[in-house]
Amino acid sequence: MRHFPTSLLERIEASIYLAAGYILSLAAAALLGFAVWEAIGLFSGHNLADAIVRLLDRVLLALMIAEIIYTVARFSREGHLEAEPFLVVGVIAAVRRMLVITAESAVEMSLDSTHFLAILAELGLLSLAIVFFALAIFLIRRR
Repeated sequence: MRHFPTSLLERIEASIYLAAGYILSLAAAALLGFAVWEAIGLFSGHNLADAIVRLLDRVLLALMIAEIIYTVARFSREGHLEAEPFLVVGVIAAVRRMLVITAESAVEMSLDSTHFLAILAELGLLSLAIVFFALAIFLIRRR
């Protein structure tokens, strides 16, 4: 039989993770609902490109939250954290940012402008981050 204070702390910890999971679930559902509502408003205003970019941004954010919910649920069941779900969140976050940057900068711009060079540098760093996240996931799965 476990020691009473330890058992109490474990139940409190489990309750906190459970509450966090429910709050994250509500946040993800609200985010998706808001994204659809916002997209409908933008579609009706004939702003198709902006609607798609915003909808994609919100859906990818909801996927990140879903991965965190999965991690919280798994931690509740198994009692230990794993790095892989956080790496997946990192990949989704980097891809999300790359898609938003690309969509927002689809207008023509000068190749020698500082804004273009900053966008190019950020896309390069995000690409490297995705490669390193993928490599880390590969190495974790091999272990």
